[in-house]
Amino acid sequence: MTVPDGPLEWLALARGTLDRAALNRRDDAWLENAWADPRTRVLVIEDGRALVTFEPGPALVFVPPGRAPDGDRWLLGVDGDGTAYFGVPAPLPAIEGTEPAGLRQVGALLADRDSGLLTHLVALEHWHATHRFCPRCGGGTETASAGHTRVCPADGSQHFPRVDPAVIMLLTDADDRILLARGPQWPADRRSILAGFVEPGESLEQAVAREVNEEVGLPVRDIRYHGSQPWPLPQSLMLGFTAKTDGTVPLRPDPEEILDAAWYTRDELRTAIDAGDIVAPGPLSIAAQLIMRWYGGELPNMPAF
Repeated sequence: MTVPDGPLEWLALARGTLDRAALNRRDDAWLENAWADPRTRVLVIEDGRALVTFEPGPALVFVPPGRAPDGDRWLLGVDGDGTAYFGVPAPLPAIEGTEPAGLRQVGALLADRDSGLLTHLVALEHWHATHRFCPRCGGGTETASAGHTRVCPADGSQHFPRVDPAVIMLLTDADDRILLARGPQWPADRRSILAGFVEPGESLEQAVAREVNEEVGLPVRDIRYHGSQPWPLPQSLMLGFTAKTDGTVPLRPDPEEILDAAWYTRDELRTAIDAGDIVAPGPLSIAAQLIMRWYGGELPNMPAF
């Protein structure tokens, strides 16, 4: 079977449509005018969750600035009609017909604009919560640039949202089987492709080759990039690759990283899912999109998210 070799066509958390309006983040007058504009929409977030309505379909629930709770105002962007969107970290308001939901639950179900907004806001909330102190002097930092910078008043240093690049790779052998593995802390029916963080001074391709060799002891070739998406759970950027190995070297799983690993044909994967030995991944992750591309479509019993 010929597997498409271009970029992935759909990635759940890489669908944002807003202009992030970075040039307006330091313009206090513009920010004040935007907050006073009745068209402006505010998304409240608490511990990675925002209010969502599911009727008629999944959608974020916004409030106007006048009804927004007190808290930092983080500019998320501006749409094509000039409507500004802000995020505010605060207890979620009580709004009839809504319920709290996070990215894992609705990230793949929301429309493009809403998925991008929630992904952006979840990433900002985590960064602010974990970077309240200056790494240079230990002093408390303050929010600036409409939520996209923290500044240390003591030494004047500026600190920006952190993103950790991670490669994730679908590995095939000479018989076009894919390698699926299970981490030591995963449930017995969980399998996925290999992944790992990029190290300092390392290219993405070098990271792919190193991670595969470290985790299962295989050499790789024909490394190809297919797309990326943010994974703010908590602060990664997932970079999707495919790679090949000749299949002449036996698997040597690293017991600290991999509990078990095995090769699967399409028929074997379908049988394992049908039998309940493997749970099909939802479409949220880039891993699922790479597996589906190799498989030729949706997997059996695939969940909606």
